[in-house]
Amino acid sequence: MSWGYLEDASGIKGHAERICVPANEAELLAILAEAQAAQMPVTIAGGGSGVTGGRVPQSGWLISMEKFRRLEVAEGCAIAGAGITLQELHAAAKATGQFYPPDPTETMAFIGGTIACNASGSRSFKYGATRRWVQRLRVALADGTVLDVKRGDAIDFAVPEVPQPKARKHSAGYPLKPGMDWIDLFVGAEGTLGLVIEAELRLLPNPPALLNGVVMFASDEACQDALEAWRSVPDLRMLEYVDEAGLRLIAQRYPETPREARAALIIEQIGDDTDAWSDRLAKQHALERQSWFGTNDADRERFRQFRHALPETALAVSQRNGFPTLLTDFSVPIDQHRDMLTYYRKSLDAAMPGEYCIIGHVGDAHAHVLMMPTTEQRYNAGVWLLTEFARKAVSLGGSVAAEHGLGKSKSKLLAVQYRPEHIAAMKAVKRRLDPDGRLGPGTLFPPY
Repeated sequence: MSWGYLEDASGIKGHAERICVPANEAELLAILAEAQAAQMPVTIAGGGSGVTGGRVPQSGWLISMEKFRRLEVAEGCAIAGAGITLQELHAAAKATGQFYPPDPTETMAFIGGTIACNASGSRSFKYGATRRWVQRLRVALADGTVLDVKRGDAIDFAVPEVPQPKARKHSAGYPLKPGMDWIDLFVGAEGTLGLVIEAELRLLPNPPALLNGVVMFASDEACQDALEAWRSVPDLRMLEYVDEAGLRLIAQRYPETPREARAALIIEQIGDDTDAWSDRLAKQHALERQSWFGTNDADRERFRQFRHALPETALAVSQRNGFPTLLTDFSVPIDQHRDMLTYYRKSLDAAMPGEYCIIGHVGDAHAHVLMMPTTEQRYNAGVWLLTEFARKAVSLGGSVAAEHGLGKSKSKLLAVQYRPEHIAAMKAVKRRLDPDGRLGPGTLFPPY
């Protein structure tokens, strides 16, 4: 799916006085100098796949990074311009026998956008989020200053330590701590501190073999028991979840989905450990005959499309209903995962029974709720629940944004995650790098 410059996958629409598409760094810096002189707000646009409206301007100028297309792959690393898509990076790395570990679902996302929100995805269970794989960044600040920083280059000003949640995944605000490096500051800043021009990213050698599977269960309880048992399986790099409602949605495109399945775990493991999985399925009371396993690229692509069919189908359902899909992005510590699921279901069964599903990265205790309300009353209830869910996640030691950032649509949740003095510390950093508050106005926190 493609988006215009004034919208993204969140459904938020905006407006701009000027849309700029620089062809190179010199043109970019000239635009920034002109914006500086005019004191013009600037919003940075990636590929448009974001779900929080971060790239949608509400005023000023929009700068699209689509023409920053450098892509060079060497042993152990790649240099990618901000406008290179994940799909292009994956293909170029694969051609050299390597891969880029972060695996966000939307492969048409720009590299610059994935850096902006510290994107992760299905393989984060083993490899973590984008921040871990960035070795160097070339960044333009609001005034046209260009910084070229590598991993380990410490910021040149003092910052306090801002408490971080206990969850494995977190991408909300600036992860401030004394002595932190520039890369950790820029990654996940959602375009509010600078414009990523290009990045050097770490690559790994392709594993000699991979085993993929979609494991079906006759009950959600059995599925959750298996999840807890399998988090410690060696070399497991993907552990994803689909609940019963999600399976029924997928079945609209994949009628071979077993009717007796009430939940599923999607797994990927380095190696070919088929015999061990047969024992694991039996021990956890999985539906072994109805489960699917594969070891080649075609199987992996089929399972990827199986999983991706759910958000696409949910979007189609929401469009028929006439209300946007409401999506959560909250994570909690591993030992709080079941409590969070219970809270989700109890709340949603009361507010909009039969109009939601739960999927996602449960290996990291990061489940996405997709709400598809059919009435205005239920839609409003869902909007209210988003904040209640955020408060619950934080109370359990979790995060209000695990991988999508806060953008504009969820910026109010920053105050759910952090105390006022922590937000003030973040704003002080923004003032240092963007004194007039012109970059990404309305993203993360309102302009000042």
